Amino acid sequence: MPVWLREYSWRQSGSAVYLSLPVRGVRVTPANIFCTDQYLKVSIPPFLFEAILYAPIDDTNSTAKIGNGIIFFTLYKKEVAMWDSLTLANANKEKLQYLRENAILKAHEKAKEETEAKKVTKQEHKKYALEATMKLEEAERKRIEDLKEKERQKVTKELELWKKQQKDAEKQKRVQKEGELHQEVEKLKEKKKEKMNKTRIANEGTSKTSLKPTKGCHGSYSMFSENLKEEQLPAPRSTATIKINFTSRVFPTALRESRVAEEEEWLRKQAEARRTVSADLSELEDLKEEEKNPDWLKDKGNKMFATGNYLAAVNAYNLAVRLNNKLPLLYLNRAACHLKLRNLHKAIEDSSKALELLTPPVPDNENARVKAYVRRGTAFCQLELYTEGLQDYEAALKIDPKNKTIERDAEKIRHLIQGTTQDS
Repeated sequence: MPVWLREYSWRQSGSAVYLSLPVRGVRVTPANIFCTDQYLKVSIPPFLFEAILYAPIDDTNSTAKIGNGIIFFTLYKKEVAMWDSLTLANANKEKLQYLRENAILKAHEKAKEETEAKKVTKQEHKKYALEATMKLEEAERKRIEDLKEKERQKVTKELELWKKQQKDAEKQKRVQKEGELHQEVEKLKEKKKEKMNKTRIANEGTSKTSLKPTKGCHGSYSMFSENLKEEQLPAPRSTATIKINFTSRVFPTALRESRVAEEEEWLRKQAEARRTVSADLSELEDLKEEEKNPDWLKDKGNKMFATGNYLAAVNAYNLAVRLNNKLPLLYLNRAACHLKLRNLHKAIEDSSKALELLTPPVPDNENARVKAYVRRGTAFCQLELYTEGLQDYEAALKIDPKNKTIERDAEKIRHLIQGTTQDS
């Protein structure tokens, strides 16, 4: 049975009521006080104080001070007036019960509204933080693009200057060659002219000392005149174009060496993965269109990983995976982040998922499979599971046998396994 607190004192003004409730010998916290616009309750087991107020109050601005065994209430009235009493007089039991239940119901509704308001405020804060992060990243991306553009313009100017210098040098060489060729032609003309002069002089001397030519001599004149004709060079051969047809191939391997069925299956799976986007995530409705693109989120995660912000990169990859869980590179990149954060079991899970999606094995996904095996093997070794780690490194070596780094790391793991065996 509760002990009702009957001793209290109160006074009022036109706008407020001041209530003093003694609670000596007990510890009071704000959780022991319940107040609505017309109902006040203080429950400190085994003590209980309850009051149906004479008129409504402003429960939002009203206060309660706890100290020295006394609770001092300052209750602000909704309407300026003087009360005849603190509590409602001439109220039967049923009315009191109704007012009590109505006050509790209002308190529950108010608490629910406050919870919803806090939830909305929290979502707005998250959205604002995400937008602020996006703006900073956009500014950084723009700055980097501006630097790239300036560097590109600089390189373009240098290239144009070099081309101009090369063009001037070629022009100078061409002019020089034309001059040399002209000189050679002039020399040939002079030699030919000298030869013709010598022939003409010899012909004149012969005609003076000889008799009239006979019929047989016409042939000699004809032969001599033919010798004086300029030699005619043959015309250059005409040019032609040879057409070569190549076999249409997606992968850079010869048709006889490739596995066409597996390659086509891999291309089909990649196309389906690009088209698979989860659209039933209600909490992502407020995101921009570009933020719903897994490829854009992957690039964002890559930039954050490059800057050392591994947690932010994991968050970006998580959202991308929620949008599309069929892209192996998302799991592969997230595994790298987990390795940096020492989340070794998660790194193993993501690497295994990436290997599961990187099927069938084709030349296009060789590099990704090597990275998946190496990252999972690294996680195994950091968990001191050297046998499993060595198996993954050897699988990576089968795909890329010329990789000296992987071969060196695999040799180190073998030495560790041998040392562990000897110690045991």
